[in-house]
Amino acid sequence: MDLNADLGESFGRWTLGDDERLVRHITSANVACGFHAGDFTVMQRTVALCRDAGVAVGAQPGYPDLLGFGRRPMPFAPEDVEALVLYQVGALHAFCRAAGVELRHVKPHGALYNQAAADPALATAIARAVARFSTDLALFGLASSQAMASAAADAGLRFVPEGFADRRYRADGSLRPRTEPDAVITDASEAAAQAVGIATRGTVPGDGAPVSVTAESICCHGDTAGAVEIARDVRAALDAAGVTVAAP
Repeated sequence: MDLNADLGESFGRWTLGDDERLVRHITSANVACGFHAGDFTVMQRTVALCRDAGVAVGAQPGYPDLLGFGRRPMPFAPEDVEALVLYQVGALHAFCRAAGVELRHVKPHGALYNQAAADPALATAIARAVARFSTDLALFGLASSQAMASAAADAGLRFVPEGFADRRYRADGSLRPRTEPDAVITDASEAAAQAVGIATRGTVPGDGAPVSVTAESICCHGDTAGAVEIARDVRAALDAAGVTVAAP
């Protein structure tokens, strides 16, 4: 099981998250590419941080929405989504190449991620962009998303289904929107228990009955309150449950 987190989300003199501590507990990083978060200096620094920690690097393209942190849907046509994803992947790859680091995967961010999970046209646009860059890259997406899985397969990409340690789920396997109360799990022990459930049983708690989540990677958000403690406890709980934690 892979354990991933979003890194490189600071911008200019504004700092978000504690990447230096968080990176010690994960196996893959989704690095912001300057549209929803991050900038050229932050991207360069984050790639070096991952290299030194032995953490696999992935690109996290999002909508061009710094003010909304990429979590607001934007009315882009699929062909424009394809171009904006390709642009951001290429930007991060430049820093990876300069640092002698392999770019391993792509994971859309925020609203783009959630929309693509339910919209085959957007999922296809993202997968096409990734495949145009390199079919050696894996595409991360919501474990319950048939749209993303199918788009990846059609584009010749490996799809990595993803679960979340720090988010609550709806009965259909989608994430509870952040606008709803209690959508984010901030208790480290609860997040750890959810991660173990994903890794060992393929389920998470739902509204009434458990929800099926068959995943190959588990995400801990870097901007969640107590993110370092959550990632630390999730990693420890997976180790204790006998789960091998490694990048895909």
